[in-house]
Amino acid sequence: MANFHDVAALRQETEALQGDLVKIRRHLHAHPELSGQEQQTAAFVAGALYQLGCNVREGVGGAGVVAELGTGSGPKLGLRVDMDALPIEECTGLPFASRRQGLMHACGHDIHTTVGLGVAHLMAPRAAQLPGTLRLLFQPAEEIAQGAGWMVNAGALEGLDALFGVHVYPELPVGKVGIREGTFTATSDELTVEIVGESGHGARPHEALDAIWVASQVVTGLQEAVSRRLDPLHPVVISFGQIEGGCASNVIAKRVRLKGTVRCLNQGTHHKLSSWIEKVIQGIVAIHGAQAHVDLRSITPSVVNDPSQTRCLARAACAVVGEENVEHLPQPSLGAEDFAQMLQHVPGCMFRLGVAGSEGCYPLHHGCFNPDEGAIAIGVDVLTVTLLHRFASTVGSAPLSP
Repeated sequence: MANFHDVAALRQETEALQGDLVKIRRHLHAHPELSGQEQQTAAFVAGALYQLGCNVREGVGGAGVVAELGTGSGPKLGLRVDMDALPIEECTGLPFASRRQGLMHACGHDIHTTVGLGVAHLMAPRAAQLPGTLRLLFQPAEEIAQGAGWMVNAGALEGLDALFGVHVYPELPVGKVGIREGTFTATSDELTVEIVGESGHGARPHEALDAIWVASQVVTGLQEAVSRRLDPLHPVVISFGQIEGGCASNVIAKRVRLKGTVRCLNQGTHHKLSSWIEKVIQGIVAIHGAQAHVDLRSITPSVVNDPSQTRCLARAACAVVGEENVEHLPQPSLGAEDFAQMLQHVPGCMFRLGVAGSEGCYPLHHGCFNPDEGAIAIGVDVLTVTLLHRFASTVGSAPLSP
């Protein structure tokens, strides 16, 4: 079984694969697909896995792909990566930029998918010697926080003993990784608010009840209430990303719909948020004589990293990049990940993969997001060594050590 003396050999294998991995990533980047529409991506992934001799299942939870390697007995370990892109116009000017107008891999899922295929490349020749089974999960629809649930319902996690995941992190330079035990990301809820006023002529606002103006009071009032009426040690972020309303420039709008997201880290605060948000919004609109319909829908819970699996990954990461390049993240992220839904069924962990190049990196979900492709090999090596270490520990092999 593998030990840390194998790391140098593994890294050499990955280095030899680097050119092919970059080609894979650039192909995926040029052909992004929205959540729930990843058919071509899934077909590409499945084809690559078939060529490696994996036992492949397609159409798992929609466009999901599940592949297995190993003996079929012993522990079952999983690696999950996501495949979907975002409705964002790419502005990078790269020669392999998105060929689909208005769509972009602006969250690094093309990197994630490539890392998953890279792990498959390294593990396939070792499959016959594995004291268990490796299951690779290529998940659709993470950006709408539904794909994980779809795959869970389709049985993708059945029998797994541990599960690992990765997410690119532009705040860390390439060559570094970030780890954290316990709470890793925030809960995420979707907030929809419909404001109802009275329409009227744009020249006589006093004869109407301007729903757009009231909606603006709701947006600013909620932000002020968060900063002054909630415990600042338990952060809450409310962001509105959509506003719809009105029918003409000279007609005061009767209805406006706001849609946004609510992020929270503290579970006690989260349980109170629904009634608190309702009370604040109703108070604001009542002052102006309007009405409001408020709906707060749960999207995904927090990712909570299992301490044992996190320590396993940390030891592997230290072997790959050196202890000085493994950052123990002091705070969780207010971002959200539907990987959390899988961790409610299987113990596991997710880590941050540094992708900032020498000139830095634009943030996630930005049209100029351009991660350093050198991070791909780091992700492949960290996860491969983690999985080999985890397999070794379950059968009593010599532990990995620096």
